[in-house]
Amino acid sequence: MKKKVLAMLLAMTMVAGMTACGSTAQTEPETTQTESSVQTENASEAAVDAGAAGGSYTIGISQFAEHGSLDNCREGFLAGLAENGIVEGENLTVLSDNAQADMGTASTIADNYVAQKVDLICAIATPSAMSAYNSCMKTDIPVIYTAVSDPVAAGLAKEDGSSVGNATGTSDALPVTNQLEMIRKIMPEAKTIGILYTTSETNSESTIAEYKKYAADYGFEIVDSGINTIADVPMAAADLASKVDCMTNLTDNTVVSALQTVLDAATKEGIPVFGSEVEQVKSGCVASMGLEYFELGKQTGAMAAKVLKGEAAASDLKYEVISEASLYVNTAAADKIGLKLEEDFVNSAAEKFDEIVVE
Repeated sequence: MKKKVLAMLLAMTMVAGMTACGSTAQTEPETTQTESSVQTENASEAAVDAGAAGGSYTIGISQFAEHGSLDNCREGFLAGLAENGIVEGENLTVLSDNAQADMGTASTIADNYVAQKVDLICAIATPSAMSAYNSCMKTDIPVIYTAVSDPVAAGLAKEDGSSVGNATGTSDALPVTNQLEMIRKIMPEAKTIGILYTTSETNSESTIAEYKKYAADYGFEIVDSGINTIADVPMAAADLASKVDCMTNLTDNTVVSALQTVLDAATKEGIPVFGSEVEQVKSGCVASMGLEYFELGKQTGAMAAKVLKGEAAASDLKYEVISEASLYVNTAAADKIGLKLEEDFVNSAAEKFDEIVVE
């Protein structure tokens, strides 16, 4: 009898155990998710510790929009890191996201990097830089920005170039007087220059102020037109092109993302569009006294390497400006609207193109 009781008790215990196991399986996804979050957090902390020790690093790259100049910035940034011994796939893990020219998305990207406790955030273009700075304000995560036209106006630096927080980087401030001089040389009879810009981009507003400050010195009047979103570009570009002798682009991310729309509107009016950097000239702008964004990115990567290696704090580094602009010319874009370019002018270009390449 005792043996039967023991057998029954044993069987009941086994059933209870199986029931308990079944209960655990039902709640397993929740437990796994919690454990996964903890593991991710621990992994991020481990990466930070390893980075501080000079072992490996995890960084986040937040790019505001997808176009040639910012893409070149990103590639140059990684090249600059690599030249300083920090190589993706070896001792560097890169998280990369594109905000597709949306401020809300840029903020979400920055917040996500903070949650993952990356060692550093590289922010490409002014809106992403401002978002990253705000997200990292109460952390010790440094922000290294690039392609920020006016760090002071964006609230990222003081008048003397020093940082207002744990952030620094490079500026792509346009050589406005060089551009005006170039336009005057190409179009000796022109009187008005049109500029399309996004009202929410601080970098664009400060650059337009520069154009208006110096335009009269070269006999020009600036006619500007503000937009809110990329959907506004077709109508605004067509209207502006009908009122001016030529147009010049800024490093305005939204407008550059819709460059072909701007070029189409200008072509219908038979007027040239001048770019602000080499990629815009490749894509159909006639010429530019512009910047080389790959080199700008490399310069930024070198600054980031110093910060990651502990050789300097971002807060101690003044922002830097690329040394000088270069002339880029597209003869095919000029031919398309019947604009004659002097041979000596074309030959003086750092780089010239005889076709329009749209990627």
